Amino acid sequence: MDKLQNALDKMLEVLSSLADVMNAEQEQLSAGQVNSSLLQRITEDKSSLLATLNFLEEMRRDAEKATGTHVPYSQHPALARRWAAIQEQTVKLRDTNLHNGMLLNHQISHNEHALQVLKPYQSQKFYGPDGHAITTAPVSRKA
Repeated sequence: MDKLQNALDKMLEVLSSLADVMNAEQEQLSAGQVNSSLLQRITEDKSSLLATLNFLEEMRRDAEKATGTHVPYSQHPALARRWAAIQEQTVKLRDTNLHNGMLLNHQISHNEHALQVLKPYQSQKFYGPDGHAITTAPVSRKA
């Protein structure tokens, strides 16, 4: 039972850290100008926490099998409270993630619009779509 309780406690800790990271992501996406390197770090932190959470979920399931208990842990009030807190936190994180997704889509739309405005003013092309330099063949003058 201790392994199960430990797994639930660690899940709550990771969910709390994930909430902090997602709030930082929201702040960054809401800023007038996004710091792309900071946003990249936030994304990496979020991915790492989600991987940890996935690992803890596997630990929780293994501990359930070993103890013969299952969610919502109605026979074990301490576990049931932890599980309820996990569910509450995941609902909040889902909502934050949806909001962050809308903010990200807004940023993408804004950037696409800015590119469309700038496109007519694009001067001479030095590179093609493949990233290689565009070479123009010299014009030979024969008289």
